[in-house]
Amino acid sequence: MKHFITTSDYTAEELGRMIDLAIDLKRKKKKRNLSGKNLVLLFFNPSLRTRTSFELAMQQLGGNVVTLNTGGDTWKLETENGVIMDGAGAEHIKDAAKVLGRYGDAVGIRAFAAGEDWEKDKKDPIIAAFARHSGVPVINMESSLYHPNQALADIMTIREKYGSDLKGIPITITWANHPKPLPMAVPNSILLASASFGMDVRFLRPSGYDLDSTILERAQSLSQNAGGKLTVTDNIEEGYKDSRVVYAKSWGSLEFYGRPDEEKKHKKKLGNWIVNSEKMDLTGNAIFMHCLPVRRGVVVSDSVIDSASSAVYDEAENRLHAQKAVLYNLLAN
Repeated sequence: MKHFITTSDYTAEELGRMIDLAIDLKRKKKKRNLSGKNLVLLFFNPSLRTRTSFELAMQQLGGNVVTLNTGGDTWKLETENGVIMDGAGAEHIKDAAKVLGRYGDAVGIRAFAAGEDWEKDKKDPIIAAFARHSGVPVINMESSLYHPNQALADIMTIREKYGSDLKGIPITITWANHPKPLPMAVPNSILLASASFGMDVRFLRPSGYDLDSTILERAQSLSQNAGGKLTVTDNIEEGYKDSRVVYAKSWGSLEFYGRPDEEKKHKKKLGNWIVNSEKMDLTGNAIFMHCLPVRRGVVVSDSVIDSASSAVYDEAENRLHAQKAVLYNLLAN
């Protein structure tokens, strides 16, 4: 059974075909129909773009969609196996997964990391439970580890700017400051996706903000196989120099994982990690990208995000079209 949990489960050729379809759907060159298909979306965390784009994508393809929020629409779910359920959880996640799988042809799940124990979070227990028990394709709408639909839309956006062959195009994936320690799913996913397409990836971050070693190792392997390049650096000038894409995102430090107050103190000295016009001037007329929502004046200056080089609204729009391609790939008979 096919799931869409991480782009690294797919080859660059497979991802490219989905992006081709997404571009054709956006240009209205092709029509696809999922009439009679049912999609269930389950949100453990808030959403603006993901919920709106998935609901509209399924509706525009002619299918049906039901959206549930665990904060009020469902029973509180127990995620631990083998426990005596005498606490807050009224329904076990494997029972919920099996039921929703009987109702829908696919289930989309958004479940961020809990932010307390990385060894536990990195196992993506909620996504894993649905993939194991639902009996239908599972779509990852952002988990502890991955945000594949965002990454697919990101690559689609870069292709619209620079053409279908991305090999060797320099992309800067840069950490940015933020008052809170944010999830690592987006940087993990754009790193893996850009490596899969053989881009010249500059992974720019301050000391202490490396991603999990398994992600970095997988990205390095994907890059080598695709004939690309991956450089990990904390040198801002080196990271930005002649880049064609600047992708900004904040994420929490594994060094301080589960200790947000300590990390907040540490980040006070990292205020210069903002994407501004001076840094963009180091690039080769790069486009600016961010998944949104974004903290203006902290992650990026207004002069950058409101400039002609900003592609943030293009990539947000492309979520709709990329997800149509994902849905069709998983659900068309």
